[in-house]
Amino acid sequence: MIRLVAFLLLVTSVQMAAPPPGQNPPAAGLIELARRNPGSAEFRASLSKNFAESDLKAGKAVAGYGPDFLWAIESATRPELLVDAAAGPAMSQIPATDLWFALGQMKTGTSHSFFYTVQGARIGGRTDVPAYGPDSYPQAGVPQGKLSEKLLHTSKIYDGMQSEYWIYVPAQYDSRVAAALMVFQDGASYIKRDSDGIRVLDVLDNLIYQKKIPMMIGVFISPGDISGAPNGKTYEFVKAFSASTGRTLKDSMRSVEYDTVSDRYARFLRDEIIAEVRSKYNIRRDAYSRAITGLSSGGICAFNVAWQQPDQFSRVLSWIGSFASIQWQPGVVDGGNVYPNKVRKEPKRNIRVWLQDGSEDLENQHGSWPLQNIQLANSLKLRDYDFHFSFGHGTHNPAHGSAEFPEELAWLWRDYDPSETQQNYEMDPAEKAKALFRVTVYNRDTE
Repeated sequence: MIRLVAFLLLVTSVQMAAPPPGQNPPAAGLIELARRNPGSAEFRASLSKNFAESDLKAGKAVAGYGPDFLWAIESATRPELLVDAAAGPAMSQIPATDLWFALGQMKTGTSHSFFYTVQGARIGGRTDVPAYGPDSYPQAGVPQGKLSEKLLHTSKIYDGMQSEYWIYVPAQYDSRVAAALMVFQDGASYIKRDSDGIRVLDVLDNLIYQKKIPMMIGVFISPGDISGAPNGKTYEFVKAFSASTGRTLKDSMRSVEYDTVSDRYARFLRDEIIAEVRSKYNIRRDAYSRAITGLSSGGICAFNVAWQQPDQFSRVLSWIGSFASIQWQPGVVDGGNVYPNKVRKEPKRNIRVWLQDGSEDLENQHGSWPLQNIQLANSLKLRDYDFHFSFGHGTHNPAHGSAEFPEELAWLWRDYDPSETQQNYEMDPAEKAKALFRVTVYNRDTE
């Protein structure tokens, strides 16, 4: 089989500074090598090192640093590359090899999709490729905050459930000055540096240093584990849910915590986790200085916490939020599906909300994630909430949300004044002038 390696050329005005010494991401080195000597044996060896053979064969291999990207595919015949549904440039062949290449850029701060056609047949590709801007990478001269070791908490509110969590402390922290607070659900997903995954810690470092967000403590908490407390009511409920859905006990506990519309998880954070963190660090008590975020079920969880306790949190960031009926039991307990109507009918909360979702997100027996997020966005708009809805084309994936994370944080914390303890949030005039969101049927009888 002949191996072809294809690289995309797209143009953008975004510029990236060189990575700080000792912090050069593998993708950056691979792309630079492709620029300097794409015909070398070193370059071909670097491709094999950076990409799994299975991804090369499947046409899923992709690497990026800032706006610069590199795609690779193994194919018996020449592939054509399409990105975001548009044709890419023609590929050039490296002399005396079976490799084809092109180097270029994509817009940062969002996610992209790509696929190939080979002899007219569509193959390979990915739907969620994040393109990170400079604020998502380590920057020269910016001090890094410290992440604690893993901490373990045993809950009383959840009958012995054990939760792992980590505390991020910025380099600028001074115990004499109370810090703002941000809580992250599914915390273990956010805490790795120097990876191609969700880049949160570098964003916190950079934006705190730039004073785009306040000096803040970050609490990264993972879903709890109830398996060690088999004699309580929580265990029995979670076990029954696990049996009825086929989920693991751990995933079922996550759903019970995150997808249930009640004040239980909010009390758990307030009375147990934050109280424990406050025993170690000087943290502000006002909701004006607190934000909360999560993805998927963690997204509805973040919204629910602020909705239940707007005196504790006033800033909400939801990625691909599961505002669906996962925990809904009619007449017994509410699930996230009720929130579009609750927002329209219940007393208005003083909260600021950024929602993110994609048109190819989930659709199952619990509901449509895109439609529920659109419904919630329209409800927030009708009630004059200070909100923003970022709607792309992605699937149930954090790529889009993580790529725009610097923009999201800057928007959430805009106008923040550390000398104040409250603010009456008002819808941005530009949003107020816009129409409600509408949907177009595009995937029935047209494919």
